[in-house]
Amino acid sequence: MRNFNEDTITDAVLERLQGATNARIREISEALVRHLHAFVREVRPTQKEWEYGIDFLTRTGQMCDDKRQEFILLSDTLGVSMLVDAINVSSVPGATESTVLGPFFVQDAPEGKLGEDISNGVEGDPLFVTGSVLTVDGLPLAGASVDVWHSDDDGNYDVQQLGEIGGLAMRARFRTDASGRFNFWSIKPAAYPIPHDGPVGEMLKAQGRHPWRPAHVHFMISAPGFEQLVTHIFVAGDQYLDSDVVFGVKDDLVREFVLRNPSDEGDGRATNRKYYYLNHSFGLKRAAKSSRSLESTKVSRVPGAQT
Repeated sequence: MRNFNEDTITDAVLERLQGATNARIREISEALVRHLHAFVREVRPTQKEWEYGIDFLTRTGQMCDDKRQEFILLSDTLGVSMLVDAINVSSVPGATESTVLGPFFVQDAPEGKLGEDISNGVEGDPLFVTGSVLTVDGLPLAGASVDVWHSDDDGNYDVQQLGEIGGLAMRARFRTDASGRFNFWSIKPAAYPIPHDGPVGEMLKAQGRHPWRPAHVHFMISAPGFEQLVTHIFVAGDQYLDSDVVFGVKDDLVREFVLRNPSDEGDGRATNRKYYYLNHSFGLKRAAKSSRSLESTKVSRVPGAQT
């Protein structure tokens, strides 16, 4: 088999995939070849455009390290991350909507005590968060793991400014109490641009798009026997709710961050400043095993702190 042309090359590549040792790998590989070849036939790139595409992907990879994951940014900004989420996370009454993980998750977040201030001295408007973790039937889940993280009031995450603030801040991992509740203090987050000084930023500029995300607090919640929930709670009224660069906003995840007077606080902590208050209940679905997999192939979504 040789002398392939535009009409025969696709079938030739597909034929070479017949010996794949894993049925799922064969299925994915065949689909990749069909759609990639169809894309090339549709856009009919010049040799120079093809070389630029290879260079773009090369530079995207070169931007990745233990503190930055440019490929996740690329997936997010092309809407692929939210598409994968939509395919894999079914909507169930009583369950909280999911959204993208985002590029600033840290696997080994510090363990927090309920009621603790996790701002680590970063300045900003005080924010008090209370919440509950429940089953879809409304039963409390005690001991659930609740990871939280968010930006400061300038839109920067801790991992973007470790040298300036001296360590992780505005993030922690809590455990819910016997009633499935948790609470903590921090500062109110702000809208922020995703890192756009690399290939993804170059792409956004060429596409005439902005790099901004609306203000939000991230939550990753898990409990034995339940599907892990990855979600945000967005600040109502933010100017970027309808143009989130990673397409992650859902109406059910938009909430008022209510400004309260010092006398309004409910946890007994003394403060002489006004503060913002957020309360939200999170519903978890019971875990279900997927029938499709790459068997022994394991992929870690987040190798470390990613910016």
